[in-house]
Amino acid sequence: MRSMTGFGRGAASGDNFSVSVELKAVNNRFLDLSLKLPGELQHIEAVIKKTVSERLARGRVDINIQFERSDAIEYELNRPVISGYLNAFRELKTEFDLSGEPDLNVIARLPNIFQPRRAEFSDDFVKGVTEAVSLALDDLEKMRGSEGEALRNDLSGRLEMIERKLLPIEDESATIADEYLQRLTRRIAEMLSRTESQVEIDQGRLAQEAAYLADRADISEEIARLRTHIEHFRNIMNEDKEVGKRLDFLTQELNREANTITSKTNNMTVKENALSIKSEIEKIRTVHCGGLAVHR
Repeated sequence: MRSMTGFGRGAASGDNFSVSVELKAVNNRFLDLSLKLPGELQHIEAVIKKTVSERLARGRVDINIQFERSDAIEYELNRPVISGYLNAFRELKTEFDLSGEPDLNVIARLPNIFQPRRAEFSDDFVKGVTEAVSLALDDLEKMRGSEGEALRNDLSGRLEMIERKLLPIEDESATIADEYLQRLTRRIAEMLSRTESQVEIDQGRLAQEAAYLADRADISEEIARLRTHIEHFRNIMNEDKEVGKRLDFLTQELNREANTITSKTNNMTVKENALSIKSEIEKIRTVHCGGLAVHR
């Protein structure tokens, strides 16, 4: 299991160049690549995206590539700028009846008069870029694996805590029927004590009513489903495929069962432990939805 967040760095070099690549990945439903490339590398953007998409299935990935060349840089004239300057100079002479000619030293000091000749990158350079991207992906996957293992340990601990909180709930669930019988008997006795009527309580009917109320408050199915969901959660964490969406669904189901248990009975032991379970479930949801959604 790997985290969806991570950072990777890779570098490659050749006879006259060096390339460095940084990748930053965060959770996203789909694969969303954002490239920050120097203008000279725009023509190999498709190659870079293909290299990344072959390794990653989802997530927002920011790709930053920097490079240096050690061979001589050739410059060329920025002819549109020079032409514009000379035309403006001629207009100046004509409009204000001035004399003189443009000075070469003045023109040479104008901004952007010279510009680097568009570089022609060799196959070795393109290969170096893809190698640096691959190394950065290796580094990213390593970090994702480390964070994923830490996430797995955290989730396993939360599940164990939920199981511990289920034990007293199971113990108390067996006494719910008796509690309802005692509560119903006490309420009827209190009502009869307020009147002078002598009414004999039908114990059989009283037991039926208590059993009916206890059946409505039965939480054995919710407990069984919680245990099933926990086991399913553990199995999914060990699968060699994308697991984030399914874990998110199971987290919702765990919370649903805990809510039902809380609402079905007034037993304080059950309620307190069910609320503790809800707290652990919320921590599970926060961890793996807050940038640590997981995949394989």
